[in-house]
Amino acid sequence: MEPLLEAQDLVRFFGPRCAVRDLSLRLCPGEVLGLLGLNGAGKSTTLQMLTGNLAPSAGCIRIDGIDLLRDPRRAKARLGYLPEHPPVYPELTLDEYLRFCARLRGVTRQRVAAAVDSVKERCGLVTVGRRLLGTLSKGYQQRAGIAQAIVHGPSLVILDEPTSGLDPIQIREIRTLIQQLAADRALILSTHTLPEVQTICTRVHILHHGRSVFADELCRIDASAQLELTLTLEQPPPREELSALPGIGTVEQIGPRRFRLGATRDPDRRSEIARAAVDRGWGLQELAVEGQRLEQIFVDLTAGEERR
Repeated sequence: MEPLLEAQDLVRFFGPRCAVRDLSLRLCPGEVLGLLGLNGAGKSTTLQMLTGNLAPSAGCIRIDGIDLLRDPRRAKARLGYLPEHPPVYPELTLDEYLRFCARLRGVTRQRVAAAVDSVKERCGLVTVGRRLLGTLSKGYQQRAGIAQAIVHGPSLVILDEPTSGLDPIQIREIRTLIQQLAADRALILSTHTLPEVQTICTRVHILHHGRSVFADELCRIDASAQLELTLTLEQPPPREELSALPGIGTVEQIGPRRFRLGATRDPDRRSEIARAAVDRGWGLQELAVEGQRLEQIFVDLTAGEERR
């Protein structure tokens, strides 16, 4: 499959400081790439280079096969961008704003109305078209920001912290919207929220001090990890008895009656563990999957140096 994004050996200096070094990315249709990193890792600088808002000191970027530096207008016509703070004009109504953005993006006058109606339907904005953007909630403003990024039908969409500052209900709605958008295009999602990557993304790329320190598919990360279980018992047995259960590799006590178990994924032993707890009178209170594999990778790669 032909990639929608190819970035090779990107470097960006700010004076003597190197913010991004030797970064390469490749993204195909249907993929959602989660760009992870601590504050100052180089995420925003990377996104600004990928969207043509900041020229790299070295390296090349191709959007749908078009060189972004040599032919920026054609390349930018194929991408949409939502910065961390949505670029909305509070004095405009939503309809006025989206019509304005559509014309800026090169949508012809004959197609503007249809494009705006389509993107409002897709982003759940049909009922607020005549309201001033300044009167809309943070969640609706974020939806408006996503709408302006896709109003021209781009093949690549780049979102910088799209759920920042939202309440839990708004976060769920925006995540659902992003998953729907990923069905027919490629997306890059910059965030420092691990659950967001695990919920939405198909691939992950971790940046640290401007360098790529990890890149893989989420399914491969999950498949390579053992199942981390949290087990809480009213009357826990000795750890040796828990270790003797089928498929249990490690047992760590994390509370008076609470344990972390490392169990095999194939076969899944959770039903056998629950049955043993009931049959042996341990008083089963909790058996849950932790799923901390990505979190542990992130912590190991980004926090170890600071701890040392």
